[in-house]
Amino acid sequence: MGWNDDNIKAFRDSNGTTNYWGPRLVILHSIGAKSGEVRLNPVVGFRDEAGWRVVASKGGSPENPSWYYNLRAHPSIDIEAVVDGEVVTVPVTATEITGDAWRVAYDAIAAEEPQFGGYLDKTDRRIPVFQLTRR
Repeated sequence: MGWNDDNIKAFRDSNGTTNYWGPRLVILHSIGAKSGEVRLNPVVGFRDEAGWRVVASKGGSPENPSWYYNLRAHPSIDIEAVVDGEVVTVPVTATEITGDAWRVAYDAIAAEEPQFGGYLDKTDRRIPVFQLTRR
C-alpha cells in the first residue's frame, strides 16, 4: 500500500479521527481527466458555509497535483468527509476559485493552517483553490 492508500484506510477505519489531519481530511473521488477512471486522493478540506475548500498545493511544488486536472475535466464528484461525527459520502461540484476571491480564500486557509501560506513561498504558480459545494 502507498501513502494515499494508507491514509484512506486509516481515515475510514477510525471514522475520521486518526492521522495528522483528522476530521479535516476529505477523500476526493475524482474522475481521471484522461482515463475516465475513479481516482481517490486524500486532501485537507477546509469547511465553510458552502461546503469545503481544497487546495491543489502539492506541498508548494512547481506543478499542480493530478487531481487538479481531474476536477477541471469532471467537476461533479463525490467526497468522503466527516459530517456530524461520521464519515459520509457527499456529492459535490468542484469550482475553481479565481480572481480576487482566490486571494481571500487562500488567505483564510493560510490563517487557519499556516503551512499552506508557506507553500506560496516555494513556487511561482498561483496555487489553485476549489470550492466543493454539495449537489
